[in-house]
Amino acid sequence: MNKTIRHASAFILLLVLALLIRATWVQFYEGKALADDKDNRRNAIATYSAPLGNIIVGGRSVTGSARTEGSDLAHRRTYTDGELYAAVTGYASQSYAPTQLEGIYQDLLNGTDTRLKTVMDTVTDQRASPGNVVTTIDPAVQKAGYRALGDKKGAAVAIDPRTGKILAVVSTPSYDPSSLTDAGTAGTAWKRLTDDADHPLTNRALRQPLPPGSTFKLVVAAAALEDGLYTSVDQSTDSPDPYPLPDSTRVLANESASAPCENASIRVALRYSCNNVFGKMAVTLGQDKVRAMAEKFGFDDDKQDVPVRAYASVYPQHMDAPQTALSGIGQFDVTATPLQMAMVSAAIANDGVLVSPHMVSQLTDSGGRVLSDYDDHPGSKRIVSSSTAEQLRSAMQTVVEQGTGTNARIPGATVGGKTGTAQHGENNSQTPYAWFTSYAKSGTDGKEVAVAVMVEQSDAARSEVSGNGLAAPVAKAMMQAALASG
Repeated sequence: MNKTIRHASAFILLLVLALLIRATWVQFYEGKALADDKDNRRNAIATYSAPLGNIIVGGRSVTGSARTEGSDLAHRRTYTDGELYAAVTGYASQSYAPTQLEGIYQDLLNGTDTRLKTVMDTVTDQRASPGNVVTTIDPAVQKAGYRALGDKKGAAVAIDPRTGKILAVVSTPSYDPSSLTDAGTAGTAWKRLTDDADHPLTNRALRQPLPPGSTFKLVVAAAALEDGLYTSVDQSTDSPDPYPLPDSTRVLANESASAPCENASIRVALRYSCNNVFGKMAVTLGQDKVRAMAEKFGFDDDKQDVPVRAYASVYPQHMDAPQTALSGIGQFDVTATPLQMAMVSAAIANDGVLVSPHMVSQLTDSGGRVLSDYDDHPGSKRIVSSSTAEQLRSAMQTVVEQGTGTNARIPGATVGGKTGTAQHGENNSQTPYAWFTSYAKSGTDGKEVAVAVMVEQSDAARSEVSGNGLAAPVAKAMMQAALASG
């Protein structure tokens, strides 16, 4: 064999080896990535070749599947009471990535979760029958919150303080997930929803932190009691009215000049929502102590999964003294979700212990066999002492019985709460946010619930925007439903 032929043969052999190596790489290493690619039509065809598993609320499926016509995607997702439960279910779409519980548990719901496979499925390499997601949502509480919010832009969350079960996740305005499920019509619906100035696709309950206003005063009060700055909610504080902000020519005044806020106790300061008391308290404690308490309640946690990932509520860092004072009344750069403020009330209601909030009870296979049970050991941690929790509950009861939260009163139940009206826009130029966080305990069977409500915007006149006027009635409706629910 001459030299030219030898070189040509060697080159051809190298090309063959390169092709073999590349084919092996694609088959064994890149195969899964190609199979999982969101643009791979085969995945959508496989996902919608059969009905999906379901999301269960109150023992009833709020999702379903329907046959399609004239499409290689044999089924599409359907929803019962879609707008009511959209903040819980999210959507499973033939055109867009799934969201909320539909997204988190898409493998379980489409049958690709390995826990669903039987021996026969493994032998035949068939897709298993899909599983189901059983939620903790109480339909009565969810409906009460949705109806009470009505046409207001806002959100609400209800939690069972003893178990951590999330009983309601409401966000308004809502949308019908069914409008996004069919590939033929989803594009038009998507444009309409994303162009909507009210942002109905935003889950305000879990994913829109806003200034919590005076509801944050509960966190500051907890820090003061735990630190020993004050030994009782009835001890007088050293709080001039108005409070001169340190290193500033400005003062921190109160909404009502006639309120008895000078040197007021924590109980009185919560009852009348005295800014001077909590602004000075935050400065005296220092931002680090306030932040430490806020973080115990769940602020600054960017991995808050319920199991939907909630956006972090924030207590800011590197503040000067005036900014620290403003943070003490839930302003400056303090932000919170309704979930976070419901957690604050839940921990106080549960004797100072926060049970991890969760809105999924169980994952099951198609036959009802439990694959995961999140109610068994949800996890918990002590936030404040039993004594501090008891004192805060007592002060919150005063707010409802005699103070700014009277619209939350429920006959036959013990109710405690805290209102908030958070400034919005430069120099408070825009409509404030109305907040209410609360707990209720039945006087007959001891059943408990914690609720937080945020109203971002309503048709009320600006002068009528308040936590008691707008948010407390929503909380009351949800608490009544929870206490009455079987």
